[in-house]
Amino acid sequence: MPEQAVSRSVEIIDKYYPAGELRDLLLTHSLHVARKAMECVDRRGLDVDREFVVEAALLHDIGIFRTDAPGIHCHGTEPYICHGVIGRTVLDGLSMPRHALVCERHTGAGLSIDDLISQNLPLPHRDMLPLTLEEKLICYADKFFSKSGNPEEEKDLERVKRMMAKHGEATLARFMELHALFC
Repeated sequence: MPEQAVSRSVEIIDKYYPAGELRDLLLTHSLHVARKAMECVDRRGLDVDREFVVEAALLHDIGIFRTDAPGIHCHGTEPYICHGVIGRTVLDGLSMPRHALVCERHTGAGLSIDDLISQNLPLPHRDMLPLTLEEKLICYADKFFSKSGNPEEEKDLERVKRMMAKHGEATLARFMELHALFC
């Protein structure tokens, strides 16, 4: 994994996350997502910006500190589903627009405007689907690791598919398209 990319990302995380359980959990989760993404890149021989993938994977959940999810040490005020949009705002403010879009587009298998409306999600009404190969890669890798339970455990494919199916047929279909790209 490109060490400079890791260092740059950790410097940014340090601005928003003091030492403690939330920072440790975020780094553990994000490092696993980055490793999984790089495994997919290497296995498929994908032509991607490796440094960007690592940085964006490490920063994709930077917005969780403002959410209310006490089970994972988040004691903010916003619903957890908003963490991607919050992360986009944070990284846009740091002039990192590509990274910011990864934050917004990684939730689930991406969120369509139809998902937002039909599920009455408290998010801006716009498509939040991963578009670039890098966005899709991080969205995919993220599904295999949770911040709740055991953050070190990689979920198997069947478990991820069951999780995606709970959010509807379209979500599962989008995930399976990502799986076909990266496995």
